Amino acid sequence: MSTVAAQAPTFDCRADFADELAELARADERIVAVCNDSVGSSNLVKFREEFPDRLINVGIAEQDLVGVSAGLANAGFIPFTSAAAPFLTGRALEQIKADIAYSYRHVVLCGQSPGMAYGELGPTHHSIEDLSWMRAIPGLEIIVPADPAQTRSAVRWSAASGRPTYLRVPRFKVPAVTPHDAPFEAGRAVRLAEGTDITLIAVGTMVSRALDAAETLGREGVSARVLNMTFVEPLDVDAVVSAARETRAIVTAEEGLLSGGLGAAVAKVVSEQHPVAMRMLGVPAFAPTGSTSFLLDHFGLTAAGIADAARAVLGRS
Repeated sequence: MSTVAAQAPTFDCRADFADELAELARADERIVAVCNDSVGSSNLVKFREEFPDRLINVGIAEQDLVGVSAGLANAGFIPFTSAAAPFLTGRALEQIKADIAYSYRHVVLCGQSPGMAYGELGPTHHSIEDLSWMRAIPGLEIIVPADPAQTRSAVRWSAASGRPTYLRVPRFKVPAVTPHDAPFEAGRAVRLAEGTDITLIAVGTMVSRALDAAETLGREGVSARVLNMTFVEPLDVDAVVSAARETRAIVTAEEGLLSGGLGAAVAKVVSEQHPVAMRMLGVPAFAPTGSTSFLLDHFGLTAAGIADAARAVLGRS
């Protein structure tokens, strides 16, 4: 069994999101939370208790959720707009495009429980399209933190950035993988392991699994670099080009649709600047109903699946 998954404790990053947001709100009266009847699932109960006048609940009306947030931003507030990722991005896509990105409002769109974190609630609650949809909108930063430390950093960065931002807030428990001195900068990946044979580029829940895959490959004599591509937009183009030049192949892993997400972003850079063999791991179609762990296993989004893709692209399978 792999080291990261087997030995490290795991965390629900929503707690870190809520704690960091409250800490920032104590220091900055401009910070408000806006939600769609999702106070509990967004872990905002304590925020509401401490700042009852700074939590706006619009009810189950996601278009209003985003429109109200844009208005608050226009009035000088910094809204953290929190809702289940499938409903925030699916129902309010037009408002995200027009009211937030096109109008360039400093709103932090917080997609709670993204990917397949809702598990048994099925395809209507899976948010596998969000990275593709959000990447299609110009001017929107996209952040996918890998663990509690990055979640906190993402909240702080988003509050200070002045930019429209989409932040995935993980629900499925993950281990801590970020070094204490790791940078958190827009368009900069975090290199978590060195390697010369292949590069594994992952986001969110897949980062710890990529590290485990690299460990497995290392025991087989394959040197695997691991990049945590925290910002899907703007992408760290230099890190991708370096990976293409310095290793023989690239594998991407994401808890989202294969079309238009991380893999597509990396493939565009690779094809244009330094073509190299690639494999993209993700969700190819609507997922069946089942637990999150089952679904990740079903689509090969595991350490073993990542290692298999690496072997295949290197011709070692």
